[in-house]
Amino acid sequence: MIDTNGGFLLEEAPPEQIILPDDDFNFDPIECLECKKEFISSFLLNHFDHPVCDGCRDNEDKHSLITKTEAKCEYLLKDCDLDKREPPLKFISRKNPHNTNWGEMKLYLHLQVEKRAIEVWGSLDKIQEAMDNREQKRTVMKSKNYSKKLKALRMAVRSSVYNKTTTSGFHVHEYGEEVYNEDDDNYSKTCEKCGFVETYEKL
Repeated sequence: MIDTNGGFLLEEAPPEQIILPDDDFNFDPIECLECKKEFISSFLLNHFDHPVCDGCRDNEDKHSLITKTEAKCEYLLKDCDLDKREPPLKFISRKNPHNTNWGEMKLYLHLQVEKRAIEVWGSLDKIQEAMDNREQKRTVMKSKNYSKKLKALRMAVRSSVYNKTTTSGFHVHEYGEEVYNEDDDNYSKTCEKCGFVETYEKL
């Protein structure tokens, strides 16, 4: 089993059968980037064209694998950046460990994905800057959506209150000027909308 550092374990394929060349075939061995020793076959070389022998292969860090979805999220890459931009990045296909009914997932060599991201964006700092800008835009958009929903809610509440007051006949009285009734020694004021008269005394 291989820990891809992507949240799952990868079942390593059985060793590939190596067909030795004929004696008259001029075969040049490959030099490992890490230990500088020569070798003729390895997992990284066979699957990713990365010249590192199996003895130097670091599954935990340097030579970890990354899914296509993770590559697109972490490095803001598109499908065309991975599969169509020259040269297309090599990958291996494995069944999804979370659900075997889902389609096969593509696993890329992490360091090759990072190199491709730098080619696309210019630097890792620019990728981070783009991520920050996108996050700010998402925050602003969420704030705008919240404001719209809050405004709609307020309008709905106001409309509901208005409908209740108009359908029930209830309203807030709007009185005219106060009038003094000398005969009864009291005061009154009349609602200009419904004609209701409020009478009261003053001490």
